[in-house]
Amino acid sequence: MEKKGVAVVAVGGNSLIKDETHKTIPDQIAAAMESMHHIADMIERGWDVVVTHGNGPQVGFILRRSELSRHELHEVSLDFCGADSQGAIGYMFQQALYNEFLNRKMDKKCASIVTQTVVDRNDMAFQNPSKPIGSFMEEKLAKERASKEGWTVVEDAGRGWRRVVASPIPQKIVEADAIKSLINAGFVVVGVGGGGIPVIEDENGKLIGVEAVIDKDFGSSLLATMINADLFIISTAVEKVAINFNKPGQKWLDRMNVEEAKAYISEGHFAKGSMLPKIQAILRFLERGGKQALITDPKNISRALAGETGTWIVP
Repeated sequence: MEKKGVAVVAVGGNSLIKDETHKTIPDQIAAAMESMHHIADMIERGWDVVVTHGNGPQVGFILRRSELSRHELHEVSLDFCGADSQGAIGYMFQQALYNEFLNRKMDKKCASIVTQTVVDRNDMAFQNPSKPIGSFMEEKLAKERASKEGWTVVEDAGRGWRRVVASPIPQKIVEADAIKSLINAGFVVVGVGGGGIPVIEDENGKLIGVEAVIDKDFGSSLLATMINADLFIISTAVEKVAINFNKPGQKWLDRMNVEEAKAYISEGHFAKGSMLPKIQAILRFLERGGKQALITDPKNISRALAGETGTWIVP
């Protein structure tokens, strides 16, 4: 089998939850098996792969359980929610890959790494929390918790009040060297779940967990840079990227370079809550020496790698 290089593949957290009626653990395991089937195809073709993933819905579930049981048990802080979700999703992915390798008679193994991501404690995001997390609340309760626990709370589109936390820019993946060592030893690695557990460094360089969330595509992009990946893939809900999406003149893109991507951003083609951060994460990778990146949906990864679909972004 010809070696193709090292690829970081970012899988969306929502890929484990198909819809509102399929949220249970068995549902998520079934979805993980489907996603990892496509990743195994890629590995079988010679790629060394690090799988990264989102964890938004899963962190929300853990927080909700914590809130509902707070009269009886201690609450779980946000950094521990991230760590818990990394372990659970890593378990699902590595078991799914183990079984794929067994079925295909492939001599491969997978390991999950609980991953910390350093953020700047002076990041302006901490002054302007914007990422909603946890349950919807009545205004009275929301303001009580804001007063007692120092939360920032906002009214969310008429649906109730929610807590918001910072989403700082990742600066360093603490376990990047461990991930690189495992890849070099022949392992498939699952890491940087949810962009990594956000930590800051104190004045002595010691790590401290913080109440924040990191964009998983930015975290994945940084890892791809730190391990010198040959390819960065963002696996998402669409087969290709489009300009004028869902508008007259919609056009699917097969390929674009950094300059073209920046022009499309300035023209407002990519939505802030969906495609924009994915394109921005890829630009960070390419501008720091990355060779190529790809956006497509899980079932089309193999076809995209063969040049048949997907959107390729190059320097």
